[in-house]
Amino acid sequence: MKAADRRVPGERNLIAGMLVDAVGTGMYVPFSLVFFQRISGLPLPTVGTVLTVAGLLAMGTMPVGGWAVDRFGARRVRLALYLVRGIGFLAFPLGTTLPIFALVATLTAAGTQAFPATQQALIGDLAQGEHRDRLMALARSVNNAGLGAGGLLAAALVQLAGDRGFLAVAWLNAATFFVAALFALRIRTPRPVRSTSGRQRAGYRMVLRDRPYAGLTSANFLIALGYSALSVLLPVYAVSQFDLPASVAGPLFAVNTALCAFAGVPVGRLSRRFARRTRVAAVGALVFATAFLGYALLGGIPRHGVMAGLVGLLVLYTIGELVHSPSAGALSVSAAPTEARGRYLATYQLSWALSQTLAPSLFTGLLAVDGRLPWLVLATSSTAGAVMLLALERRLPAEAVYTTAEAAPPTRREGAEPRELSRGRAGWHSKV
Repeated sequence: MKAADRRVPGERNLIAGMLVDAVGTGMYVPFSLVFFQRISGLPLPTVGTVLTVAGLLAMGTMPVGGWAVDRFGARRVRLALYLVRGIGFLAFPLGTTLPIFALVATLTAAGTQAFPATQQALIGDLAQGEHRDRLMALARSVNNAGLGAGGLLAAALVQLAGDRGFLAVAWLNAATFFVAALFALRIRTPRPVRSTSGRQRAGYRMVLRDRPYAGLTSANFLIALGYSALSVLLPVYAVSQFDLPASVAGPLFAVNTALCAFAGVPVGRLSRRFARRTRVAAVGALVFATAFLGYALLGGIPRHGVMAGLVGLLVLYTIGELVHSPSAGALSVSAAPTEARGRYLATYQLSWALSQTLAPSLFTGLLAVDGRLPWLVLATSSTAGAVMLLALERRLPAEAVYTTAEAAPPTRREGAEPRELSRGRAGWHSKV
């Protein structure tokens, strides 16, 4: 067995927790608005407004999550977030009044928003080098498999039990978080080596001064807008521009989920053959841009070929997702200093949260002008993000850019890297 394919300590419990978590999340994501409306009994517009405000408020708590990871460790914070999310879903049936529903929704959203950065920080604690990229790819595959299974399970419960099925979904979703917490308890992380230079006390001011990492976060925001295209833009585009039934979203989601679940690990293994994460992530972003250009040009093909075009471009889009996501995730973890990894990743995660928040209004506004316009904007933003990744390659730490120390050029490891780190990190030195 190749070294890069061996499991790291705690991997089985990590992946098991991810799978159980994803199944629970997949049970309510496809029915989120209806799910909360049936449980709370509040009007649908009120539910939508509360969830939007809760999401925005939750973004403000993400820096606290990053501080907690650095203070208490990613494993403990991950365990606490599982418990918060589980208790939140247990409490949703009690939210029959607006204040209680808003409180529970905000607490649950805060736990959900803080979770991805904590998850990545834990992977950073457990794995190094190629193992980080492999775990990122495996995590994405497991997550998509769990989401798909959870969606099917929820659909069956609602079909069989009607409105009572939504209550069962809430309780089962809560249960999955508690089960995932049991797996989290079994993970043992290595004790981090703490520096005596006081860097861990620098806080978010040091993060904001790190210009290369700020550039990495900005590049990810430009590319992350494309990740919202599948759920927000594509269904509306298919219905409004081609007069297809709204049910077309189901098969498109199924294609994406199946490909991510079954092809994620093989594509990730292939991507790891290329040593530089920046270049692999940039290629994924450029594949995104190609798919978006294809969607912009789709109106020019005969009507009977539209559905085939939608699916074919979705396959291309998913390939871009599978190539970009693991390398970009490992890059963000590896570029973050160990002493402040939680703060760094919380800052990086804001690029995802902000893109998801802005996407609905941005896409619908552009669609109202021209159906091709949002796709052209996404193609431009993805290309710009790819260019930024390539430009940052020489300014980021070598251990972040390269999957292995052996792959880095000797001149960069021996001489150039400390100067780059000093300039890019405002005096922070290499941890290697």
